[in-house]
Amino acid sequence: MRDLTLALVQQDLVWENPQANRERLTLALDRLENADVIVLPEMFTTGFSMNAPTLAEAPDGPSLAWMAEQARRHQAAVCGSMILVEGGRFFNRLYWVEPEGRVLHYDKRHLFRLAGEDKVYTPGTNRLVLHWRDWTIQPMICYDLRFPVWSRNTQAADLILYVANWPERRATPWKVLLQARAIENVCWVAGVNRMGTDGNGEHYHGDSVLHDPLGQPVLHAGDQAGVFTFVLPGDAVSETRARFAFLDDRDSFTLHV
Repeated sequence: MRDLTLALVQQDLVWENPQANRERLTLALDRLENADVIVLPEMFTTGFSMNAPTLAEAPDGPSLAWMAEQARRHQAAVCGSMILVEGGRFFNRLYWVEPEGRVLHYDKRHLFRLAGEDKVYTPGTNRLVLHWRDWTIQPMICYDLRFPVWSRNTQAADLILYVANWPERRATPWKVLLQARAIENVCWVAGVNRMGTDGNGEHYHGDSVLHDPLGQPVLHAGDQAGVFTFVLPGDAVSETRARFAFLDDRDSFTLHV
């Protein structure tokens, strides 16, 4: 496997203003020199809003077009979630957009009932496991992090990504569970969170982080806005799994959705 340059985009988001957020993120990415994967936060166009009837975009909307433009511009895959409407239903949908035009998506499976997300959005039913530049990557969204069965590395993912709007008052689970997902799956795990305060008065500290296949943190963004990059060595996952063959002893199970 080749090395993979990962860019974690941690930014304050303008509440329920897609155009302003696209402009802000464009400026942030202007300083990015090289990346293979660019990771944006959950609902990067609006913040974590339940105002889907007003804010939802169609699949051919301006935010997906913006992602495609950034993918071509940086010659990197771009991923992040936004509010989508399709078939009369609303989704918290993560898009994966590649510079050559391939677009994949994942609809958030676990909807955060404490905020009423389950009353507004339709849950997804399928995980997304994709292949990009020799790597097997599995992207997920925020609350999915709390469910280890959904995250279980049954398809040999080299990298698991979590995009989030995870509030500061629940920062401890964010930090602990990201590390746990890396340890139990013996793979790289990155969590990309927003910062700032949203329209509901919820504060976000950021704390975007990258853990190596043994669970060691190798990048931590703290509470600073920016684009944080790290080169993931292509041989780290295979060497770690060869030395510590923990996945060979994992239990088998059937997942019913």
